[in-house]
Amino acid sequence: MSGHSKWATIKHKKGATDKARGKQFAKLIKQVEVAARAGGGDRESNPTLRTMFQKARAASVPLDTIERAVKRGTGELEGVEYQEVNYEGYAPGGVAVYVEVLTDNRNRTGPEMRSVFSKNGGSIAEPGAVAWQFERKGIVTVDGAVDEDELMEAALEAGAEDISRDAENNWHVVADGSATHEVSSALEAAGYAVMSAELTMIPSSLITIDSLETAKAVLKVIEALDDHDDVQEVYANFDIPDALMAELD
Repeated sequence: MSGHSKWATIKHKKGATDKARGKQFAKLIKQVEVAARAGGGDRESNPTLRTMFQKARAASVPLDTIERAVKRGTGELEGVEYQEVNYEGYAPGGVAVYVEVLTDNRNRTGPEMRSVFSKNGGSIAEPGAVAWQFERKGIVTVDGAVDEDELMEAALEAGAEDISRDAENNWHVVADGSATHEVSSALEAAGYAVMSAELTMIPSSLITIDSLETAKAVLKVIEALDDHDDVQEVYANFDIPDALMAELD
């Protein structure tokens, strides 16, 4: 998970700016709308919507803004229909990159994705070229102030695969993507403070970045992709050692 988790740490620091927060709000609102369109506006019966709602609230998106997005998704208010599209490519150093997009115009977004890759030192690839290097997993984040052995026992009983600490010292409970909601609900029922539950793509193997120049080049591609309005998530199979991360900071 290093590539995604370390990029998430960088994004968290970058996200303090008003411009970055505005982009994050727009992306989360779009995800809420798509989730409501796919599964209805009831969070109790639509676990994807519940997850997107929690993410948006955790990012301080106003409640009335989220509710309007839900109504656009269900058709109560006029809205745009988005398509889910994935793009694959490479960053410098042979790093595999998998991009999840929500777009209302594939004919516009496709060429823009190709341009973002090429202008920032990467290259776009054919569908399937790198997707096989990632697995769809669920990450349930639990407040870190709990006993590791007890959480592990409860997580495994709920159907999870593993647990690990994240950069904020909370617990990440890893589950198969299809079991995310069940694991989250079981941990909540067992009394654990579940902070979020979301799907992610975890690389099956990692490429260790061993130079500052390469690290900067990889992050340049990923940041440029993430900055695109249609891009929802960017995943990559790199690991930057802590010493290099400190230099980047």
